[in-house]
Amino acid sequence: MTPRFPDGELDGLRARGAGHTATEIAQQPGLWPEVAGLVGADDATAAWLAPLLARDDLRVVLTGAGTSAFVGQVLAPALTRLLGRAVEAVATTDLLADPAGTLTGRPTLLVSFARSGDSPESVAATGVADAALEEVHHLAVTCNADGGLAAALAGRADARVVVLPPATNDRGFAMTSSFTSMLLAARLLLAPGAPVPVTELAAAAETALRSAGELVDVAARGHDRVVLLGSGPLAGLAREASLKLLELTAGAVVGLHDTALGFRHGPKSFLRAGTLAVVFRSGDGYTRRYDDDIVAELRAALGERDVLVVDPALPDGVPDDLRALPAAVTAQLLALRFALAGPGTPDDPFPGGEVNRVVQGVTVHPWQP
Repeated sequence: MTPRFPDGELDGLRARGAGHTATEIAQQPGLWPEVAGLVGADDATAAWLAPLLARDDLRVVLTGAGTSAFVGQVLAPALTRLLGRAVEAVATTDLLADPAGTLTGRPTLLVSFARSGDSPESVAATGVADAALEEVHHLAVTCNADGGLAAALAGRADARVVVLPPATNDRGFAMTSSFTSMLLAARLLLAPGAPVPVTELAAAAETALRSAGELVDVAARGHDRVVLLGSGPLAGLAREASLKLLELTAGAVVGLHDTALGFRHGPKSFLRAGTLAVVFRSGDGYTRRYDDDIVAELRAALGERDVLVVDPALPDGVPDDLRALPAAVTAQLLALRFALAGPGTPDDPFPGGEVNRVVQGVTVHPWQP
């Protein structure tokens, strides 16, 4: 697969220290059918999951750190609706810091998302869950077959490890194709009867890539703060988009994430002249009314050109957790354009090591229930 990037820019982006990030953003429409094919052929994992998901007493927890946690935040509301049961997103950083407050006595399916699987919290959270719970089953969705998480769960009867194609293990600093690929894989694994229009999602992402040049003008305006809003599953995407801006610009552009309704309750004080607002528009007719209300309010406050509405070119009826896939491509492109508008190097925004691709400096303290 040869990733495409609009306007023949890839050589110039490599020279700017953005080649990996640009390639990994652009490869996503080609990766998603590959991910879907891999999951669809994994009969063993499907057979392992089926009796667990049929249990009324099972608690389903989606976990990960940073961007990997936001995979769960996008999926949890959608899976709650699809499965007719509560599905919770709890970050590994919360599980590890407060096991007694986040792990109940109920039988649990812990679904762990990890790009590398080598972050200290990834393995430690599974160990804490083993210690805290009488019955816990582990499903790991990771992009690295050789990571610590995959190794820790390998061979266990109460665990399954799903390793995505090697290209999903982004070499750039920020998680891009790993985020969307893990989201897609988990949606297919945990709601196997629900349709996923992979071809249409990939086409919408291609459309986003073709319009990437339009974001150059947005980034060139010199915004140093961005509001990112989404509702339901898209609230998790707004949080991820905020992190992408912060990471790729090395903190030069600060993003504030919220929901369309929640933004008015205090966070609206973040607005000032020159703020950019990004609204991830829901595909749900009811939810979309609230998005459109806040768009109108933001345009009145900031002006038309400083409000960007992200609304992927998808057929009616595609739910918001899936709309998040091509919408994430636009968010990643926006963050990349902001990074390139400054002096930074997006593949390695922190050459001094202040922040690392795989988190460092975490001491995992022993815990017993």
